[in-house]
Amino acid sequence: MPLPENQDLDLASRLTQEHHQSLKLWLRMLSCTVKIENEIRSRLRTTFGITLPRFDLMAQLERHPEGLRMGELSKRMMVTGGNITGITDQLEQENLVMRVPDPKDGRAYSVKLTQEGRSAFARMAAVHESWVAELLQPMPAADKGQLIDLLSQMKRHLNAPE
Repeated sequence: MPLPENQDLDLASRLTQEHHQSLKLWLRMLSCTVKIENEIRSRLRTTFGITLPRFDLMAQLERHPEGLRMGELSKRMMVTGGNITGITDQLEQENLVMRVPDPKDGRAYSVKLTQEGRSAFARMAAVHESWVAELLQPMPAADKGQLIDLLSQMKRHLNAPE
């Protein structure tokens, strides 16, 4: 039997509604992310002949000109070490990255962008940024700001120690 409209919902009903709303929010965020990611992935392949994981690895190295060890790249990109090795091998063959001995540990290597890699990434990153701006352009700036604030709040909550 349905509850009257003005009657307070009991705890179980509120939890169910909140859980449903949380799931709906998560699915909406995921759907938007996947749509944008798929479009960017397609444009990177068509325009530059590069995959999104290769672009992402180069982006990590651009942020760390001193280089990153393979394990650190794997952690930052949330993929296996084997995937990082394969991507690095491909980029190294194209002279976009190089492996250099890690100064802190002679047994390990860091990966760095080559000069050619830095130049190529700078070109790709500028175009990538314009694509993201284009895809999100229909949303008013005030709405973007509000969404950034809300998602920042969510991120702080998710990163808070338990």
